[in-house]
Amino acid sequence: MKMSILSIATALLLSMTACSNESSIDDTPRPASPETSETPSGNVATIYTTTGDGTRKLDKTLSAVFTGTNMAPSTILVDPSQTYQTMDGFGFAITYSTCYNLLKMSAEDRSSFLRQTYSETEGYGVSYARISIGCNDFSSTEYSLCDEPGLENFRLYTDETQYVIPVLKEILAINPNVKIIAAPWTCPRWMKVSDIETKTPYNSWTDGHLNPDYRKTYAEYFVKFISAMAQQGINIYAVCPQNEPLNKANCASLYMPWQEEAPFVAELASAFKQNGLTTKIYLFDHNYNYDGVADQEDYPVKVYNALGSEFEGSELVVGAAYHDYGGNNAELSDIHHQASDKELIFSESSIGTWNDGRNLSRRLMEDMKNVTLGTVNQWCKAVLVWNLMLDVNMGPNLDGGCQTCFGAVDIALDYKTISRNSHYYVISHMSSVVRPNAQRIGAAQRSLVKNGLVYSAFRNADGSYAVVILNNGDEAIPATISDGRNHFKAAIPAQSVVSCKWN
Repeated sequence: MKMSILSIATALLLSMTACSNESSIDDTPRPASPETSETPSGNVATIYTTTGDGTRKLDKTLSAVFTGTNMAPSTILVDPSQTYQTMDGFGFAITYSTCYNLLKMSAEDRSSFLRQTYSETEGYGVSYARISIGCNDFSSTEYSLCDEPGLENFRLYTDETQYVIPVLKEILAINPNVKIIAAPWTCPRWMKVSDIETKTPYNSWTDGHLNPDYRKTYAEYFVKFISAMAQQGINIYAVCPQNEPLNKANCASLYMPWQEEAPFVAELASAFKQNGLTTKIYLFDHNYNYDGVADQEDYPVKVYNALGSEFEGSELVVGAAYHDYGGNNAELSDIHHQASDKELIFSESSIGTWNDGRNLSRRLMEDMKNVTLGTVNQWCKAVLVWNLMLDVNMGPNLDGGCQTCFGAVDIALDYKTISRNSHYYVISHMSSVVRPNAQRIGAAQRSLVKNGLVYSAFRNADGSYAVVILNNGDEAIPATISDGRNHFKAAIPAQSVVSCKWN
């Protein structure tokens, strides 16, 4: 008896879940069906492969796409009827240090590297960038954009004018669709107090609180920054009110518990609305865990509840951002279920000496599982990692900042020789096949020969499909990828990442 494609799909979606990642695998062998019929579609699937041993690094191959019944015993079946979040993109932080190193390269070498990274036609189509508002721990020095009291003293610093802006302009010339998110590490020191009750001035780059009397002024500071960048041809797509608001120890920092972020966000949204800005606002921008302090739990949800929905510019407060320097990414699903109408993005992760950051065989597996697929499969619509490029000595950096961080890319002191680390590969594997405005869709495994696959599937705005697969196992898996109508073969090596795109 002949079975329809729909009935086959229905029968074989064994473990369809919202996460679509690690399900149990049926190892039962299945004989080939005499009714299997395949016809070449004339299309090909584009496949990128990176292995943990480094023998393959974003190697590009093509696989013929077939129509007709697929009864292959090892299949990943994508399901466009199950839909989840719409994707914004994937990217890196563009810090002063990144730009310093990039601008040390020859113009030709820098252009080649940036085209390979950001171009949608010549490269991997990276589509997001994160910058700071004022200094961060990979700046030339501590500074704000208004170090003297009074917003009439606002100005962009040389870190922006001579480094970050020129590099962003190069990137945007390659890919005008790159989105930019910005966050401050600290407000100007003259806006700081030691506590919000006594409002005692606190003249330090590290720690301190935003003086409640300056909330409106600080919101206008954000407006001035967005306007100044716009004058340079750079649109700020989104901001976070504060990088790591619960981190008091960074070289530049500002302590902003949820009780203080909520009223500031109200001022920020109002200022944006009054100035005709559509810049999105993402809350929090910090780790999954909350230092073990009960009152810090569900930080963004508490801000949402404190704000309500009837405030000026409420539509601009769209979601929350997360880092992964503590806790478990299951926190993302928890926050999503409590506030399903709000967005989630993953805005920072780093590699360094503490996590064996240059060990590709280890980090490729862990970072693909936890940083990219693990966050996307729990509702994040964007994934960004920390510095795009540092030198081989982990610099330049600031005292008090991270002295043990590696870039997604290391560049030798000849400013020519480049070594790509895991973060470059995990971001590029996603961006190469998943374009902005893609929608995450369902996917399930059928009869794969070994456990250990983690994956996510998407439908791009142009109608093409994409799937990104991690094989944590020690054996290669010959799989067939199917959308229920078309299918193709994809070899998934042991300890590898494979990204596929097809029509």
